Amino acid sequence: MYFHRWKRRKFITLLGGAAAWPILARAQQSAMPVIGFLHAGAPEANANNVRAFRKGLGETGYVEGRNVSIEFQWAYGDLTRYKELAAELVRRQVAVIVTPLGTTAALAAKAATATIPIVFSSGIDPVQLGLVASLSRPGGNLTGVNYMQSELGAKRLGLLQEMVPLASRFALLVNPSNSVAAESTARDVGTAAAAIGRHVDIVKAATARDIETAFGKIVQNRVDALIVAPDPLFFDRVVLLATLAARHALPAIYGPREYVDAGGLMSYGASNMDRYRLVGIYAGRILKGEKPADMPVIQPTKFELILNLPTARMIGVAVPPSILAQADEVIE
Repeated sequence: MYFHRWKRRKFITLLGGAAAWPILARAQQSAMPVIGFLHAGAPEANANNVRAFRKGLGETGYVEGRNVSIEFQWAYGDLTRYKELAAELVRRQVAVIVTPLGTTAALAAKAATATIPIVFSSGIDPVQLGLVASLSRPGGNLTGVNYMQSELGAKRLGLLQEMVPLASRFALLVNPSNSVAAESTARDVGTAAAAIGRHVDIVKAATARDIETAFGKIVQNRVDALIVAPDPLFFDRVVLLATLAARHALPAIYGPREYVDAGGLMSYGASNMDRYRLVGIYAGRILKGEKPADMPVIQPTKFELILNLPTARMIGVAVPPSILAQADEVIE
């Protein structure tokens, strides 16, 4: 009889412990720091970039699911959603917010909180935008990476002119919804074009459907070559843009190398994946206790020119020896 009572008490104790397991698991999970990941694009187009971000976190000792959690908020190209997505991350009281793509996301996060640390990646000078007080001493709750995409517009125009020396009319494809980046790039490219006596058509595409319409205008205007401005909307559609350029035998230059991997002619810029890795490293360092105010904004030290020779042959462009000599990588 006593034996049966003992067994019953033990069973109840074990049952009570089993019931507590989910509560304990939830408590452990909630104790994990949470990173809010605010992004302009879609997860399908950014799988490699997310892997690079996780790699950067790993370099500081953080592994998703083990000692850190990531709350993803994707805008799917609709930049008007940034305000609500940033507010949601603030409401969830994440430990740090990262905006690894796009100036508009960084500005939205900054407007949403003055206390939660933010790690941005901006293609425009963050001092000029008011994100930080200075590159060496950011001074607030933001720091990150300045990958200088907009400032490279003049360089891309020069490379495209060198690739197609007889070109007299260029087009610059921008997203008007991303107004800060679009205006900065248009200003940079327009000034450079005027200096060499060339004309630039500013062609706009705010949605995926607009992209095909924009190419129709480019062809109608008899444009000789195209510059695609850095933009989350365009990056999510690298295959579409490379295909349309090839279909119309239009020499084009892009920022990230992913366009060239998808069949684009040439790209010039800093490594996209390295940028995401650096954002991950900074997020990890902040989780360890460092303050954004004291963490200098990182600027790339290397810009890569990538060429796709099969595409050049397909659209009838003879690649000059000077371009080949400058290329960091040539896809044969």
